[in-house]
Order: sequence, then C-alpha cells, then structure tokens
Amino acid sequence: MAQPQRIVVMTGATAGLGAHALGRIAAVPGTRVLIGARGAGREVPAGVEVLPLDLASLASVRAFADQVCAEIGENLIDVLVLNAGAQSPASEARSADGFELTFAVNHLAHYLLVRLLVPHLAEGGRLVITTSDTHDPAVTPIAPKTLDPLALAHPAKGGLGSGMRAYAASKLCNLLTAQAVAASADVQDRGVSVVAFNPGLTGGTSLGRDSSPVARIVVRALMGAIFRVVGLFKPEYVMSTAERSGEQLAQVALGVVTPPPGRIYVSLVKGEPTFPDPSELARSRDAQQQLWRDSADMVGLAQ
Repeated sequence: MAQPQRIVVMTGATAGLGAHALGRIAAVPGTRVLIGARGAGREVPAGVEVLPLDLASLASVRAFADQVCAEIGENLIDVLVLNAGAQSPASEARSADGFELTFAVNHLAHYLLVRLLVPHLAEGGRLVITTSDTHDPAVTPIAPKTLDPLALAHPAKGGLGSGMRAYAASKLCNLLTAQAVAASADVQDRGVSVVAFNPGLTGGTSLGRDSSPVARIVVRALMGAIFRVVGLFKPEYVMSTAERSGEQLAQVALGVVTPPPGRIYVSLVKGEPTFPDPSELARSRDAQQQLWRDSADMVGLAQ
C-alpha cells in the first residue's frame, strides 16, 4: 500500500482550536491523521485514528509514541503538531510522575514526544508546538522573567495566581524547546521546519477545565469585560475565536503560513499571523540548554 501524501500526528485535537484545526487538516486529500486523546468515544472526522494518550503520565506518552511508530510502520511522519495544553487554577496538582501538573502536561510530555517522534519526521517535515504570548513580559505582567526548571517541576508553594504563572512558564518552556530543536544539527540537515505557534487570546478553548463551573463563568465574564477595554490599547488582548485560531493552526501545520527565514515564532494578533521576536528570555541559548538538560533528566533520557 502506497504511503499517503502526508502523515500528521497531533495532540490537543479534540476540543477548542485543535478540533477546528483537525477538521481542516483531515479534509486535505491524501492525509492520514493520528491523534492522541484521553478516554474513548471522541468525535473526530471520518478516517482520523485516535490513540490513547494521557499527557499527565510519562508512561502513557511513551506508549503513545510507540503505538504511533507501530501504526505507521516504515513510513515517516510529515507533520507533528503538539497543541495540547492545560491550565490549573493553582499549582498544587501533581502528575502521575510527581511533577507540577501544568508543567508536566504542557512541557514535559511534549518535550518527551519531541525526543521520541522527531527522529521519525520525514525530510522536509514540520514540527509545530503551540505556545502563548503569556511567556512574554512585554505582553503580560505574569510572564516569567527567570527560568528555574526544577522549581517549575516542584514548586515550593501555590497560592493566588500560581496556576496562571505556571501556565505562562510552561509556554516559555514550549518556545525554548522549539528553538532548541530548530537549532539542532540533525533537524537542520534533514530540512525539518520548526514553528512555535501562539494562537493569541482565544475564546472557546478547554483551558481552565479543571476549575469549578462557577469559577469558569465568573472568570470568563470578568476577562471578557477586561479584555474588551485593554484590547483598545493592546491589540494582543483582542479576543479571537477558536475557529479562527484553529484555521490558522492548520495553515501553519500544512505549511501555508510560514515564518520568514531565520524565525520560528508565529503569533496571532486579532486572528492574523505576525512574526515578532519572542521574549529576551525565550531567545536565550543558555536557557534553552538548561531546560533541555533538566528536562532530559526528568523524563529519564540522555541529554
């Protein structure tokens, strides 16, 4: 049986902007899509293959990577989209492996998938990692100004706002991981393109799903009112829709939208792609190397 034109592997494809991106990607003729998801009975487009994946468990991440490789056999992955993300109300929750949950799901699980699946990307393939402009102090005051991976993995305390700060730090880690991969000799030799994708402020996502229903309603109402005012002065705070952000994620994954040469960051502003510099910390080679080393130790891989 001939290999399809394109094999796409995705996380975060069953809700919010990821589901809209999945619909567009799966509709492209000659495309085979495999996604990871928790639980059963997920509604996905016809032909999409759903494999079990719990990003809060490194064992599950390894099993998912093994199953992807078994399913595609001798074929290679053309596009790897690491889009899943979670945001907890505080930083007290822990993963199955004992790490702070947001850091574990948003960063460590995807770092491990990078290590396990990027070697199976085809020449000229593409890696897309969803990040956020919450990583940047120029955009949001909660953005991290320093990087301490061990403290992120095992925070000393939680408290008010700790969940949002953990989310912003995990998105910095996503961007640092993308840049470290893009700089690797193997990826460059194989012509693999790497994109760090910021969907911008997007409504209708599943972030914050661990909060209580009342808390979600209150926060949504407050944030909607605040962002409408702030967006008059800072365009990054103009809220887009999950459909629009998902459409743009699909365009990035399919190579329709690409950053200029020498850049990897695609940031949506009012639903349109821009190509700014990420934060100074996100551009730090020392920070990239430190995060790579510490993450390798945490997931039990050689650096």
